[in-house]
Amino acid sequence: QVRLVASGGSSVQTGGSLRLSCTASGYTLSNNCVGWFRQAPEKEREREGVAAIYTGGDSTYYADSAKGRFTISQDNAKNTVYLQMNSLKPEDTAMYYCVTEWAGDIKSCADRVRNFGFRFWGQGTQVTVSS
Repeated sequence: QVRLVASGGSSVQTGGSLRLSCTASGYTLSNNCVGWFRQAPEKEREREGVAAIYTGGDSTYYADSAKGRFTISQDNAKNTVYLQMNSLKPEDTAMYYCVTEWAGDIKSCADRVRNFGFRFWGQGTQVTVSS
């Protein structure tokens, strides 16, 4: 059984930083696409893919909203992917979900993010940024 556990969400002030973790059990994250989506409270039917990493190499993908502020990274030994979020803004407030699915390279990984092509979703971790 595949299980993704997301953690690290918290309440911070504008400009603060958080590091989210996604740890998998029952599934090896290496040589796969691992990403982070978020869903804002006022956008119940909209999920935004913010970042992804192809763990077969070290290539990454970022949505425009995340570029320059978020960094996704992997630790294969811990079967964990991280999302370092800096310079947080109130509009970053959302439930953050980690996801994973097979992909052959970063291009197909990024396509999965744009097309919501993931079978495995974690339970989410809440990030709240206050002004």
